[in-house]
Amino acid sequence: MTEHLQHGVKGVYYGGDWVDIEDCGKVFNIDEKQCSGCDFQAPCPRSRSRYISCKNDGSYDVLIIGAGCIGAAIARELSRYKVHTCWVEAADDVSQGATKGNSGIVHAGYDDTPGTNRAKYCWPGNQMFAQLDKELRFGYQKNGSLVVAFNEKDRKHLQELLERGNTNGVQNLRIVEKDELFQMEPHLNPNAIAALYSPDAGNVIPYEFAIALAENAVDNGVELRIRRQVTEIETTDQGFRVKVDHWEPEHYLKTIGRAKVPDMLTNWLQIAACVVLLHFAGGMAELWSLPYDGQFHMAAVVQWLGFSLLIKFVGNKKVTKSTPVTSLIEKAGMPDGHGEKGKVDVEDMLVGGSGSQNVMSGEVVSTEWIRCKYIINCAGGYSDKIARMIGDESFTIKPRLGDYILLNRNQGKLVTRTLFPCPDPKLGKGVLVQTTLWGNLILGPTARDMHEKDARTMSPASIQEYILSKCKLLVGDFDPTETIHAFAGARAKSSRGDWIIEPSAKNPNMIHVAGIDSPGLAGSPAIALDVIEMLKSAGVKMDPNPIFKPNRAPIIIPKEGMKGLKFGPPGKNDSDGSNKDQMAQNVICKCEKVTELEVVTAMRRSLPIDSSQGIRKRTRAGMGHCQGDPNNYCCEARVRAIIARENGVKIGEVGGRPWPATSTLSERWIGEAEKKQLLERMKKA
Repeated sequence: MTEHLQHGVKGVYYGGDWVDIEDCGKVFNIDEKQCSGCDFQAPCPRSRSRYISCKNDGSYDVLIIGAGCIGAAIARELSRYKVHTCWVEAADDVSQGATKGNSGIVHAGYDDTPGTNRAKYCWPGNQMFAQLDKELRFGYQKNGSLVVAFNEKDRKHLQELLERGNTNGVQNLRIVEKDELFQMEPHLNPNAIAALYSPDAGNVIPYEFAIALAENAVDNGVELRIRRQVTEIETTDQGFRVKVDHWEPEHYLKTIGRAKVPDMLTNWLQIAACVVLLHFAGGMAELWSLPYDGQFHMAAVVQWLGFSLLIKFVGNKKVTKSTPVTSLIEKAGMPDGHGEKGKVDVEDMLVGGSGSQNVMSGEVVSTEWIRCKYIINCAGGYSDKIARMIGDESFTIKPRLGDYILLNRNQGKLVTRTLFPCPDPKLGKGVLVQTTLWGNLILGPTARDMHEKDARTMSPASIQEYILSKCKLLVGDFDPTETIHAFAGARAKSSRGDWIIEPSAKNPNMIHVAGIDSPGLAGSPAIALDVIEMLKSAGVKMDPNPIFKPNRAPIIIPKEGMKGLKFGPPGKNDSDGSNKDQMAQNVICKCEKVTELEVVTAMRRSLPIDSSQGIRKRTRAGMGHCQGDPNNYCCEARVRAIIARENGVKIGEVGGRPWPATSTLSERWIGEAEKKQLLERMKKA
């Protein structure tokens, strides 16, 4: 069995392969001058990217609805061209829907029915990940997968999968027999007799993948607005008028002392920003010809002017770079880890889950109308509702919940490849066992169709028992008492039974990219290429963007043990955000060894961040075995304090991690009694 490698620990996964830390400087730690978006030193305005991308008349060529991995892949491909693109997301960050709650597997495509869209896009998408990771540095491990047979009926099914994979164009598939199988995976259930091996399957952290795509898209000219819920679409002679509700969370509105920003004020500020930008830039056509720095910094200045005026109406900023982080930490309060206040239901999951308006007790603060010629509908679980806004009732989304259990890094050594049982004809690929990119062991998912009462009403105990007992049949010696987290995602299964990637029959200027369930992550980059071709066929002029930069520098800094790091209580090693060397040494999250520099780097990128959840997804601060326990290192409060300092806002404006969200655990920091229950549930196989 190979060494238990963990991304960021003594090296990284880059382009599918492992790179030792001493070699990272050659390929992974890219010179920031070669990448997009690394030159900004101030955070984004609240709930949007720094600059606008509208045409002279304030309209856009393309509006993308939805910022999961599909929307992000499309946005990034569009940014290669001089297309005026606006991108809206209902949640408080990109990747808050199904992209956040899935296995992160880059499937090879042997399981997909030949002739379907799944089969069409999965293998080509799989083959694009290595190059994407070399450009965007999100972390991609080509670890391979095994579909395990335990009897002769299963073995026959392996042969069927092999033939199906060959039909789909999947390469390098083969069946391995028992002796070789146990050399590959010695902890596998001893009753296994053979497996289908796909060496090209891999894994990513799905939200880190989407964030990397989104950052690069925005760096290259796409305008992003978060907390924007589409509520109405009007068809016009020029295309569409799209009504979006801009909402903000309760904690923010209470802190700034204002319940609602006047719609007229917001709209006039947006118009003023366009006018000033076009006055200085001489029109959007000339704007594209400006050098990179001139174009985007000018837009950033205009955006800040408008947003600064807005803040003046709703509350003054009180925090500066000189404000001691310790004082902010003291005001942060305890993180949520008990009760049901932050519980997420299925309807919430369709529009952003723990980052949705309902879960965040959000209130609409303004209404915006976006004019565009084309719409890309990749709104995930909400995509059927978007379609109905133009009278298209050709499909319905039927959510399927997938529940997971995440174990500590010390359990990741048990497997190297992703392990599947033979697929269930109704429920799909089945419950898997996999080591994540970061070294944790992930177990799951379930496949709970929300239109079926028994699946919809499963208790947390039943869900845990199902996952643990099924996974025990694959690998029997994992320790469920090492559980650190549980979560779920809502897959957007469609009533058509296949992915929907086509112009709407009601209006061909709306392109549906809907019902993208598994293996949608793997297919996403190939889907994006086809959507670009559909837009070209629809009449969108695709002149190359002369300033497009494909490369993105990583946020994560690989580390070698404790070398060069400093631990201590708040205030001991904290900086004011100006000394990079000091920030690179100051550890903010002890379990994951996240430094202040990594937090600040994420803040100064091109996506708006105003919560510890946003930093958690980008740096892993709070994702370790203590899950942000305030009695350990108080990392969530530290992160919120840095966000407040960087954004220049009161600590109350900075969001925390909601609880319980989609977790089946009774508390964020589980005790001995619950660990014992998990052990008992595993034994019920």
